[in-house]
Amino acid sequence: MQRILIDTDPGVDDALAILLALLSPELQIEALTTVCGNVPVTQGTENLLRILEVLDLAEFPLIAQGEAQPLVKPLVTAAHVHGDDGLGNISQLRNADGRPVYPPADTHISPTSGVDLILEMVTRYPDELTLVALGPLTNVAKAIRKDPVKMQRLQKIVVMGGVFEDYGNVTTTAEFNIFVDPHAAQEVFQSNVPIDIAPLDATHQVVLTGERLHAELDGRSDSISRFLKDATHACMEFYRQHVGFWGFHIHDALPIGMLTHPEYFESVAADVQVETEGVLTNGVTVSDLRPERRSPHPNAQVCIKVAADAFLDHFFQRLQ
Repeated sequence: MQRILIDTDPGVDDALAILLALLSPELQIEALTTVCGNVPVTQGTENLLRILEVLDLAEFPLIAQGEAQPLVKPLVTAAHVHGDDGLGNISQLRNADGRPVYPPADTHISPTSGVDLILEMVTRYPDELTLVALGPLTNVAKAIRKDPVKMQRLQKIVVMGGVFEDYGNVTTTAEFNIFVDPHAAQEVFQSNVPIDIAPLDATHQVVLTGERLHAELDGRSDSISRFLKDATHACMEFYRQHVGFWGFHIHDALPIGMLTHPEYFESVAADVQVETEGVLTNGVTVSDLRPERRSPHPNAQVCIKVAADAFLDHFFQRLQ
């Protein structure tokens, strides 16, 4: 069993990734930390608690709230994609008696900061812990700044972020998580910690259509199925209007699959740098992935290909 810590900015695809991880017997989630990104960090922490309440957990992982601002840039959020609350506006849903349909889980939030909880978990599980970063890399960079030697005792970091040969999803050239805090991403990629990256080039290969979601879930009344339909509705409508299909990309679920079913994924070694100064290219991840041009000094493994059908089938099998 792999010990993991999930660092997340809970939006809709983060929610799907967290549920997938909690339902994966190959993984032991030791802790969850929140960071600003899709929504402000306080909203993200509340979202995390709502996600956890969907599952009937006997015991909760450790939870800590992390950084509220990127290292240098002002915060950019994505409520226009994920709904005002970042979870498809499920916080507004009420039962007939007025109680929330999706209340926050009644569990403890550590007084420790997200950054310090990351370092505490590395201390507890040296050379065993994998850090799964589903949002901007602010917490991770600050943990590296605070104790770079200790952070090298991570087994690896798995990052959902970046884009190399595809278009970006926040600007023409940049993916959201890296764009929000490019300075943090650059520091993480230079940390000498082993890094696996699931960029948009890979995540765009996995399309969850509304038709597939409803074919899998209609007629089911369990809490996970209800949550999946309620939480994804706003995202799917955004994609229908702005991307051209009814559905969405479940970006953050891919790093979980990379840990549990690596045979679905193909990666290449790369030297990844992040543009932090450019006006038109701020947040772009730069690397030459052509086989004849790859760097002899890679700092990451970049996923370039996914067995999309197999992964989606696995996703639904686990969540059911």
